Amino acid sequence: MLDTTSLNRAVDHFADRLRAAPQSRLQRGAAAEALGLARELALRTQRVEDPSGEPREMPEAGMFAAADQITVAAHDLALVLRNEVELAEAVALVEEAQKRAGV
Repeated sequence: MLDTTSLNRAVDHFADRLRAAPQSRLQRGAAAEALGLARELALRTQRVEDPSGEPREMPEAGMFAAADQITVAAHDLALVLRNEVELAEAVALVEEAQKRAGV
C-alpha cells in the first residue's frame, strides 16, 4: 500500500489555511483556486476508477466549503493512487494551488 502521508499533510495544511483565511481573501480567488484543485483531484480519481466513463465535475458548494472539497477530493484520490509518481504529482498540485491561492 502506498504511503500517502505527504499528500494528506499538504491537503490538511491548505485546508487549514483556507479555513483561517478572511472572507475577502477567499473572494479574491483563494476559494476559486481550491475549487479548481478539488475538481482536478476528483477528475484524476475518476480516470483511475472508470477510465472510459464520462467525467463528472465537482459542483461549486460555495467559498466556505472549498476546504472541505479539497479534503474530500484528495482523500478519494489517495485511495486510488497507484505509484510514487502519481503521489508526487498530486502533492505538487496541492502545493502549487496553495501558492496561487495566497494562503
